[in-house]
Amino acid sequence: MRPQRHGGCLYFFLVSILLLLVVCFVTAVVAEGVEVMAAAEEAQLLPRPLVIELPSAAAEGERELPAEVRCASWRLAAEANNLAPWNVVPEECAGYVREYVNGVSYRSDLEVVAREASTYARAARGGDDGRDAWVFDVDETLLSNLPYYAEHGYGLEFFDHLEFDKWVEKGEAPAIPSSLKLYNEVRELGIKTFLLTGRSEGHHGVTVDNLKKQGFHDWDKLILRNID
Repeated sequence: MRPQRHGGCLYFFLVSILLLLVVCFVTAVVAEGVEVMAAAEEAQLLPRPLVIELPSAAAEGERELPAEVRCASWRLAAEANNLAPWNVVPEECAGYVREYVNGVSYRSDLEVVAREASTYARAARGGDDGRDAWVFDVDETLLSNLPYYAEHGYGLEFFDHLEFDKWVEKGEAPAIPSSLKLYNEVRELGIKTFLLTGRSEGHHGVTVDNLKKQGFHDWDKLILRNID
């Protein structure tokens, strides 16, 4: 009977050792799982690159984009000089261009650019040595030719230099308000102002009168195109 008792003790001893190993293994697995979860949570908190997934043509159902969207893309490409040489506005975009240049979006775009330019002028001013200079274009920068383009289809017609010269000779181009404000701010900072234009020397007098009538004064030099 005594050997049987020794055999039973050995059996229980082996079972206890096995259970201990199982417990240790399970504990290690759980601990490793907790570490993995913690690492995953930490990774979620770290900065990650922004990934933008564009819809595929299939997802869009191959649907045609509205003309307004196509024209907005065309305008952006034109303004960024990313279009091949073009002469007229696409016919389907005539209404879009008309609404844009006559609406609040165009005015807001002009005001943003002028405001940023004003901030730059104040920050970049070097001193009172008289060597700071600012160059302004005239057409579509200081003066607006929108009335002319309104009479010629807002860009639907091919540009006619003779017709445009007739408009210039009227001397009725209005000032762009945000540009006039920027011009005066630059002058108040003591920065020399140079006006540059593609208009010919023959339009010097009418251009000067037009600028002064619209509130632009005291520039340092007006540079026009010299035609031989």
